[in-house]
Order: sequence, then C-alpha cells, then structure tokens
Amino acid sequence: MLVKNETSIRYFFMWTFPGETRYKPLISIFFFLIYSVGVFVNSFIITIICLEVQLHKPMYLFICNLSIVDIFFTSVTVPKLLHMLLSGNHIVSFSQCYTQWYFFSAVLTAETTLLFIMAYDRYVAICIPLHYNQILNQRNCILITIGIWASAFLNALVFVVSALNTSSCHSNIIHQFFCDIKSLTRTTCTTTPMFSEIVGIEIFIFGFIPFLSTCISYVNIFSVIFKMKSKESRKKAFSTCSSHTTIIIIYYGAALIGYLIPPYSDVLDSVFNTIYTTMIPMINPIIYSLQNTNVQSVLLRFVKRMCFLKNREELTQKVN
Repeated sequence: MLVKNETSIRYFFMWTFPGETRYKPLISIFFFLIYSVGVFVNSFIITIICLEVQLHKPMYLFICNLSIVDIFFTSVTVPKLLHMLLSGNHIVSFSQCYTQWYFFSAVLTAETTLLFIMAYDRYVAICIPLHYNQILNQRNCILITIGIWASAFLNALVFVVSALNTSSCHSNIIHQFFCDIKSLTRTTCTTTPMFSEIVGIEIFIFGFIPFLSTCISYVNIFSVIFKMKSKESRKKAFSTCSSHTTIIIIYYGAALIGYLIPPYSDVLDSVFNTIYTTMIPMINPIIYSLQNTNVQSVLLRFVKRMCFLKNREELTQKVN
C-alpha cells in the first residue's frame, strides 16, 4: 500500500502491536482496565476537589485541570484502539487520523504548560508566600486556566494545519496504535519549510521553555527550603513539592526516553507510547493522593462519609 503523492491518501492502516492476533484478548482487556481505572481515579479526584471547600485553592485547581488533561489524554487514543482490536478494522481515514493528532497535540501542550504553572505555584507559595494570595488570586487563576486551554487548542490547530501541506510518498502504514507526529512524518517524503520552522518553534516554546522554567523554579524552591532553620518547616515544604516533582521526573523522563528511541524500533515505540499515553495519566492522580496529605485527609473523610451514609440507609431499610 504505497502512496505516490498527497492526493492519493484516503486512509491509513494502523499496524498496532506485533503478534496482536495471538494476544488480542489480553491486549484488549489490559487497555480496557487501564483506561477504566485512569478515568475513574481522575474523575474521583476532580469530584473531591469540586465538592470539598478545603481544596478550593490554586494548587488544587491546577491538580483538577491535570486530571482533566489525563482523562482527555487516554480518551483520545484508547477508545479508538479498543475499537480496532475488537472489530479487527485497522483502517483509519485521513480526517480521523489528523483529528486524533490535533486533540493529542492539544492535550500534550496543555499538560506541559500546566506542569510549569504548577511549579510556579509552588515557587510563589514557598519563595514569596506573602504575595501568594495577590499573585494567584481567583481571577488570575481563572485567566491562567483559560489561557492554558486556549493556547493548547490554538497551537494544535496551527501545528496540524501546517502539516496538511506536507507531501506523502512512502507507505501509508502507521506502525503505531494512534496518530502522532513521529508516526505520520514517517509517511512523508517532503516537508515545507514552514512546517519545519513550526516544529522547531513548537519544541522551543512548549517543550524547552516550560522545562527550563520548571527547573529554575525548583532550584529557587530548594535553595529556600535548605535555608529554613526549622526541620518541620523543611519537611512541610518538601511534602508540598514531592508529588509534583515526582510527576515532573516521570513525565520528562518518559519524553526523553521516547526521543532517544531509534526511529526503526517499532516494538520499543509501542511499549513507550503505551506507558506514556495510558500508564502515566493513571499514575498521576495516584501519586497526588498518596503523597499529598491534604488530599489524603479529604479522601479518607469522603470515604468515611460514604460508608456512614450507606450503613444508615441499610439500617433504615431494616427498621422499615
């Protein structure tokens, strides 16, 4: 299935996993469970933050947005993958592929920007606490949230539209279970100068700058923490940053591994993208619930409240 030029493209064939036919039931169950757990845990975190007044703070607003991003992250890729596995139809139309790429690029941009904003939130809270309420007041937090999502979708639109002018002459077989820039560029033989420039700008603005800014924020944070005389103050400051630093390490570590994977290694690509698009969005809220003491206490209180209501209903039914 070779593509001679860009006008002949009508569909792509998704070559998802090596040996898929043999292990299709196990693969389907694995992705269904991962997707279900990820959506449930992230939805639970969002519900807890929305219902508990104690968590109506900038830090938890950004955690809530991170959970929304993680739900979108898996929803963009996994449902289509499950459809291909269960139906056996691996053909994806041109428009479907580029639509998936658009939303995947949007949530990827939103997550990168959001992780930097969360680092900045910790920087303000620890380094300049007296100005925290002034800098990150309700109005500014709402504007930041709107800005994150607006820039993400606008950026993805510019990125995908610029890619439509590329010329495809290689095989239209995509050795991946979803459409992304790495897999789609393998089908192209020529790219426009504008597209190459946009890719460079993308990497710089939404990759390098957020990462560098996050590193600078934590250098300042840790320098302030190490100067604290009280051991309890240092411990409390570290606890407020531990969950976010863990997610930063996992996120950028996975991105670096993905960049270092050779372009011809389809098996490694599949393993990495499985971890990156399904496992990490599920792990993020678990990390916050395990390492953030405020989230832990609210979760325990919420569970106890639900158990109490359930027991009271059972007793009421028995009495009646």
